[in-house]
Amino acid sequence: MTRAALVEAKSLTRVFDVSKPWLSRLIEREPKAYLKAVTNVSFSVGRRETVALVGESGSGKSTVARMTVGLLTPTAGSVTIDGIDMWAPAGASERQKLRRRLQMIFQDPFASLNPRWRVDRIVADPIKAFGLAKDGAQIRHRVGELLTLVGLDPADGAKYPHEFSGGQRQRICIARALSSNPEFLVCDEPTSALDVSVQAQILNLMRDLQDRLGLSYLFISHNLAVVRHMATRIGVMYLGRIVEMAPAAELFAAPRHPYTRLLLDALPDLGMTGRPRRPIEGEIPNPIAPPPGCAFHPRCPWAFEPCRVDVPALMTKDGNGRAAACHAVVAGRI
Repeated sequence: MTRAALVEAKSLTRVFDVSKPWLSRLIEREPKAYLKAVTNVSFSVGRRETVALVGESGSGKSTVARMTVGLLTPTAGSVTIDGIDMWAPAGASERQKLRRRLQMIFQDPFASLNPRWRVDRIVADPIKAFGLAKDGAQIRHRVGELLTLVGLDPADGAKYPHEFSGGQRQRICIARALSSNPEFLVCDEPTSALDVSVQAQILNLMRDLQDRLGLSYLFISHNLAVVRHMATRIGVMYLGRIVEMAPAAELFAAPRHPYTRLLLDALPDLGMTGRPRRPIEGEIPNPIAPPPGCAFHPRCPWAFEPCRVDVPALMTKDGNGRAAACHAVVAGRI
């Protein structure tokens, strides 16, 4: 990576205990059950860079997002933001200072806004919490600036969330996220609940804010068209692991991992090229009992014997930062 990394995630792992109650397990003679939501996920985000994580539902994207901002404790691994370890036992005071510098934009704007609060109070809350203004006049002025910045009117601060459309509510969420003057934003499916035309407005707003304020984004999405518009680099996730990481333009031009190829084949061919396309067959496996070896091998048309035995490592074959976790790629079969 050529840019200085603002965020470094190393070997992030999260395991959930999904066992039945003790008495039920005792009667039914069942052992404890564990769900590996994320396994050994590593990535970095440079300053003013957008890194996207994509994949099917259940691939672990949102779990990674929540561990990155500190909403979920990793079972193993670390997240370092500007040199500060989010989960170091001795770094509680430093973590508290770090809270202001990172924020999260959630998938459902209406669910993430307090319906009993007016918009000006919602946007002002982080300003008050972090002591970023001296008095009420400064807070009101800052709230008006933020609402204007995201394309709303300062007078909208007197309204409640239910009085806005979905796109306007997402703008309010962005204004609230920006109110603490953050450097890093984690965006968890920020446009999936919006109409296509509104999605474009929000994405253009986010790119404009990135250029103006120097923001870094970790962008979570299952929509490859959205990711193509936003991301500098893309990590493709499958069943809790990153199976391919590449610069956005190179990933769309020449995908390596079979899963990435099949995802791109599922996109509509607007150019009507007539290129043969292969749909993804089957369904994502049960994460409580994943298949041995490569988790994608039951659905992969290029699978061969090593895929059914060994878990492939995420390996880089050249110097441009591209990496893929696939035995067939290493063996030259793809």
